[in-house]
Amino acid sequence: MRRNSSGCLTGFVAGFSRFFLIFAWIARPALFNVVFGGSWILPCLGILFLPFTTLMYAILKTNGTMGISGLDWLWLALAVFVDVATIGAAGAANRDQIPQGYPGSLPPEPPAAPPAAPATPPATPKP
Repeated sequence: MRRNSSGCLTGFVAGFSRFFLIFAWIARPALFNVVFGGSWILPCLGILFLPFTTLMYAILKTNGTMGISGLDWLWLALAVFVDVATIGAAGAANRDQIPQGYPGSLPPEPPAAPPAAPATPPATPKP
């Protein structure tokens, strides 16, 4: 079975949207107050559960007309799909961490075959 050994790159890619969203919130707090109506709970929940969707919503809401219409809904649906796919991929990647017997765990591995005994040539009598 192949093991993932990409190290910090996986963590950076997985957390990129969250880091970017937090940085954008710190850099432009007025923008987030306009987009989310001064509420801090919605952006916090968005950072935790749907970071790409929250980021895309903030970008689309502030783009020009301050509203979402037309193809903006397609981009928002794509962001939701990316968030759901990320959650599903994380669950599939960590599937081997689930203890045996629980739903979703991998089937038990068959026992390893014992090593074969070395073949010895038959003894021949000497005349």
